[in-house]
Amino acid sequence: MTLTVEKIQDILTDAQQAAANAAQLAYERNGNTDWDACGFAWVNIYEFNGKKLDGRTKIAKLLKQAGVRQDYTRAFSVWNPGGYGGQSISIKEAAADAYAGVLKQYGFTAYAGSRLD
Repeated sequence: MTLTVEKIQDILTDAQQAAANAAQLAYERNGNTDWDACGFAWVNIYEFNGKKLDGRTKIAKLLKQAGVRQDYTRAFSVWNPGGYGGQSISIKEAAADAYAGVLKQYGFTAYAGSRLD
């Protein structure tokens, strides 16, 4: 598969939709989440088809053009995938897991991460 910035944007849109759906499902399943721990969740993207992404590779440049930023560890990061505006770490983790799952289907090595606030 030849990737273009448009194809990367389509993949990211698919991942974002899966994350939003997972967040909504987790919200519906858990109901009022005021009791849950507060925190953050994100997805780090490290490789594409087994090749490490650094800022100079074609795929890395396409990710940057599509709006994905590199963090201080040089991983490409998407924070709060799914766009859930609450504080529930459980809902944010469900969204991040779904987002990473879609990226993996397209050949990326991606992992969800989280931390308590």
